Parts: sequence; C-alpha cells; structure tokens
Amino acid sequence: MSPTKLVLLGATAASAFAMSGAAHAQAFYLQEQSARAAGRAFSGEVADTGASSLWWNPAAIAGQTDAEVALSAAAILPHGDVVDRGTLIRRPGQSFAPIGGDTISRNPISNGVLPSGAIAFPLGDRVAIGLAITSPFSFTTDYKASSWARYTADRTKLLTFDIQPSIGIAPTDWLRIGGGVNVEHSYASLSNALPNVLASLPDGEQQLEGAGWDVGWTAGAQMHNDVVTIGFSYKSSIRHTLKGDLTISGLVGPLAASNASLSGIEARFSTPAQVILGGRLRATNRLTLNAQYIHYTWDKFDTIALGAPINQAIPENYRNSWSMAGGFDYAVTPRLTWRAGVQRAITPTQDGLRDARVPDANRWNYGTGASYQLTRRFTVDAAANYVDFSNASIDRVTAAYPGTAAQTPILTNGELQNAHAVVLSLGGRMTF
Repeated sequence: MSPTKLVLLGATAASAFAMSGAAHAQAFYLQEQSARAAGRAFSGEVADTGASSLWWNPAAIAGQTDAEVALSAAAILPHGDVVDRGTLIRRPGQSFAPIGGDTISRNPISNGVLPSGAIAFPLGDRVAIGLAITSPFSFTTDYKASSWARYTADRTKLLTFDIQPSIGIAPTDWLRIGGGVNVEHSYASLSNALPNVLASLPDGEQQLEGAGWDVGWTAGAQMHNDVVTIGFSYKSSIRHTLKGDLTISGLVGPLAASNASLSGIEARFSTPAQVILGGRLRATNRLTLNAQYIHYTWDKFDTIALGAPINQAIPENYRNSWSMAGGFDYAVTPRLTWRAGVQRAITPTQDGLRDARVPDANRWNYGTGASYQLTRRFTVDAAANYVDFSNASIDRVTAAYPGTAAQTPILTNGELQNAHAVVLSLGGRMTF
C-alpha cells in the first residue's frame, strides 16, 4: 500500500472510531441502570442497599440476609436539532463554499430501550456475592445522507455489555465494604460520508466495525447508623481495544486509489473513571433525603489511537467533569414510596472541539417515581425523567485528506438546539 493511501486512510478513518450521542449522564455514558435510582434522579445510589445499587457500589449488598433479584428497563426518547449555521468546505483548487445538504438534522439520536439487572446472594450474616449486568455506554445516532453533518457522522452504533461480579462484606455493624470486576464487551459500527474533489460528484463513504473485551474494577464502602449512611465508591477507567474492519468506497478520480477494504485494524480509547460520594439521611420515620456527587475523569478520553496500518492518534481533548444530585424518598404508606430528585451534569466536551458525532451539552435531569410493594417479597419500581440540554456549539474544524494535494478543510459552524429527552423506567425487585 502506498504512503499516499496510508495518509488518506488515516485521515478518513480518524473520526470513525469516535463515539457519539448526547447521552443522559455525560457524553456517551448512560446512567439509567435502575428504575428506583431514576425516580430520585440518581441522588442516593452509592449510599443505598440491595441489588439495585450494586452497579454504583458493591458494598450495597454487604450484610443482606435475603437473596435478591432486581430487573429494570428504561425507554430513552431523545429530541433535538443539529443545525448548520454556515459550515464551509474548500475542495482542492477551489474557494470556500457552503457545505450543502439539509441545514437541520432533526432527532439524529435514536430512541432506545436500556435493560439492566442484578442479583445478590448472602453467604452468612455478613458476606454476600452479587452480579450486575448493565450497558453503560450504548446509543445509536442516524444522520441522513443529505445532512450538512454527513462528513462527520452518518450512522453510529455503540453497544456495551458490562458484567460485574462482586462481593460485599460487613466487617462491623457500622461498616460495609465491597469490590468487583467489570468485564466489558464493546461493539461499534460507524460510518460517514467522504467528499470527492468536486461538489457535483456523489460522496464516497467509509464504514468501520469493531469489537473487543476489556476489564476494569469497582470498589466501595458505606458507613452507617440508624439515621445516616455515607457511601463512597470508585469505578476504574477501562482501556478499550476494538479490532475490526474498515471499508472505503465511492471515491472517484484522483481519490479512487484510496478505495480499500482493510481487516484487523485496532482502535484504543479509554472510558472515564468515576469517583462517587453520597449520603442518605433519615429525616423522619417516613422521609429520607439523598445527595450524590460524581467526578468523571473524562480527560482519559484524550485520544483515539489507531493501529497498523494507519498508526495515528486522533485527539479528542475531553475534560474532567461532574454531576451533582439531590432527592428524597417518602413512605406514603407502608407499601407505597414516592421519590423525586434533580441532577445537574456538566458535559466533558469543549467549545471549539465539539463535533456532530458528540452533540453533547450541560443538562438538568428532573426525576420522579414510586415503588409499590405488591407482596412481602416483590416490589415494582417506576420512574419518569425529563432531561433538558443547553444549546451548544458544534464547531470542531476538520479536514479530509490532510497533508495531501487533496486536502479538504471543513470549517464547522453548527449548534445543538432544542434538545431534551424523556426517559421512562420500569423495574421490579424480588427477594427469596
């Protein structure tokens, strides 16, 4: 393969492994792993107990006396417009001109259903083992082929399965500790259009598909008495390696030699660690107050490293960010509990570096929900959340085929507008 083709493939593949989607916690992370948690806007999970909180803190299962299963599913219904505000492209030998295509891409983030579940078994009075299965980084975006954002994003799908076996131990009456291993499978399928040298020519296309297994860990603790519980946990960053295939097609004229199909390409990137601190206060016999803070080390998602034959590191330049939530649980009757909460989350994407693959923004999450104990051993959880995103610029300057005679700069000038999401969660918990 010629050096010129390597340069072209490196440039065109650069955005292909980049993640996308305005999720509902931060960037491409989804937090909807429990219907009970969603009802109070994820404000008390690190300090609560039972299988429903296992994802956030493995100490949550320590000391429980009954086996428990918790299952839930969240229907995520996003809405938003990705709007062109004057994006320009300069093809070889020509002046800057409008990018062309549809100037408004409506609802590029697809609706989806996110399932999750956990199970825990006591081993005596102070030790329990558990298993949580979640999908923390999953989404689909779908821009039309005629969208103004087509050279950055066309169709993107990321699916992860996280398997977290855990153990929780209560060494004293006031302390619970726990740890777990996160075995995570990731699958990504991504595509975007490629500009030919003349605007009158149809666009080319690149498609990339890859998958891999990777491992991280989680550890946590809870200190508690009859009134207050303080919880802390750490979920490690996971260094992902995806191996897959890249296909470039539809390039004509001087670019035709770059059409190719390559197998075994590797891409490496890191998801963020989470430092979680929270508490629950039993204010009255019926009312419990919750608070939770999460620090995300999104600066670990600084580059996407592409292996041979491309051998490039693509900058992403995410920043560390945080979320903060407060909420309550109120026992209306011995069987019915009402809860509500508010969460504020700051995006790790930065102005000047945000593209249409990640149309993320700061957001407020408003949640309410309830639990009803149908029988002594079975409880139903339900919740509804409204997530309100701020408008955010989409302004990352890019170039196709950089460093070659076909270099094609794209001066991106767009905005995420009118973005919000409704999330409806339903779950159940059973002890036995």
